[in-house]
Amino acid sequence: MPLKERQEKFMQMSDENIDYSDIPPLDDEFFKNAKLVKPNPQTEQISIRLDSEILEWFRNHAQEKSYHDLINDVLLTYVKHQSQ
Repeated sequence: MPLKERQEKFMQMSDENIDYSDIPPLDDEFFKNAKLVKPNPQTEQISIRLDSEILEWFRNHAQEKSYHDLINDVLLTYVKHQSQ
């Protein structure tokens, strides 16, 4: 079935007909640890080639943020430093 046809089918489906059996319920414990993440409206999605070693380093050092955000932060710090 083509994507557009499937989308139309799902849009017409009532909430009562949705099968949630394979989705665990979100309890208070989930929301206690959940963090709201909003994308920066000033960012732009691009494609970039990086050495495997560099990408591995960022992936290993990203903790609270994604490695994409860590790369952006490092580049932003560099740009600000160079602009002084």
